[in-house]
Amino acid sequence: MYTVIKFITIGAGALTILLILIQQRGASLGAGFGASSELVTTRRGTDKTLHDLTIMTATLFVLTLLVGIIKG
Repeated sequence: MYTVIKFITIGAGALTILLILIQQRGASLGAGFGASSELVTTRRGTDKTLHDLTIMTATLFVLTLLVGIIKG
């Protein structure tokens, strides 16, 4: 059982990293300092799906880490 949790943790971590890396950047560095007129953006379509999947895999990663610590 503990081995399964370890594999799920590794898989969720790797998938989270992959999902973070393939997401598009919303704005450049200058936008954080007021250089851009585009301040409010909403996620739509594939971008929203990637965002939601990233949150789910990160949550799964943290939960499996906690289970591993408690059971370990």
